[in-house]
Amino acid sequence: MAVLAPRAASAQDDAPVRLTDGRFTFVSYPGDEGMARSLLAAAVANDTFPGLPRPRRPVLVALAPDGARFREWIGPHAPEWGAAIAFPEARRIVMQGRRSGSDAGDPFAVLRHEIAHLALYEFMGDLPPRWFDEGYASFAARETAREELLAANFALALRGVPGLDQLDEWFASGEQRAQTGYALAYRAVSDIAALDPQRGLSLFFQEWRSRGTLDGALRAAYGTTQASFERGWTRRTRMRYGILALFADMTLGLVVLLAVMLPLYSMRRRRYRERLAALIAADRIAEEAERESALAFLLGGGDATVHPDAPPEGGRTSGRTTGDPPVSES
Repeated sequence: MAVLAPRAASAQDDAPVRLTDGRFTFVSYPGDEGMARSLLAAAVANDTFPGLPRPRRPVLVALAPDGARFREWIGPHAPEWGAAIAFPEARRIVMQGRRSGSDAGDPFAVLRHEIAHLALYEFMGDLPPRWFDEGYASFAARETAREELLAANFALALRGVPGLDQLDEWFASGEQRAQTGYALAYRAVSDIAALDPQRGLSLFFQEWRSRGTLDGALRAAYGTTQASFERGWTRRTRMRYGILALFADMTLGLVVLLAVMLPLYSMRRRRYRERLAALIAADRIAEEAERESALAFLLGGGDATVHPDAPPEGGRTSGRTTGDPPVSES
């Protein structure tokens, strides 16, 4: 294969290692051989998909040794944030090797997701639209964590849930919006499968393949129309995740408000305590001065003013009023 042609030899870029088991062939460089063996074993052990007959076509999985090689192999039209890319017509998957960053996700879930794309294409061809293709791959890979993204998306509470046909545009509108599109598509496929708890998607796929339309398949398999299902799905999704997102946003707003108000409240309490302490200290000083003044007076060392009409200390009054003539005593 041209994309796997080795470059100049180095410690890492030796001849690619080729591993085959069942319908799967993994090609990797020596540094990713251990990872390739683990992924191959997982692919062989879990090779059935919800509602689909067991796939039979061979699949080639190429592990890119680094980011530059990964970009080269997937081509210029794939999104930069992708962790792996499936090419259904070529029955080929390109994914990042052990040097990928933490944002590449769990390699076993990523591989399962991409193989599901190939399995769906093998049975249904080009019939499924993009939103269903991505939603089914997430559903088959049990990517339940995607629902956490919906629960934190405040836009669902304000602007509502987009229609299913609108979701196709979301996958080419930047990473954040695309991830929300994946989560909504996963939710839609999960809700379709839940319409028949016993058979899930099996009859639905058969009807879709024979009738050629999604609406016809929904009518024949579940007794509902595409418009009716979409209205119910939109309402349920907005009620379930929009309210959660609104609550999460309000909680975040409250946390931010508390983060701003608590320091101000603490400063105000500190100033209040300082003023209270100053008042208490001033009261103590005043009480102490008053106590010392009273004690000095009692001990005769004060400057207390004597009233002019007060009698001398230890004497008696004369018994007459001011202005009376003097009276001789016999």
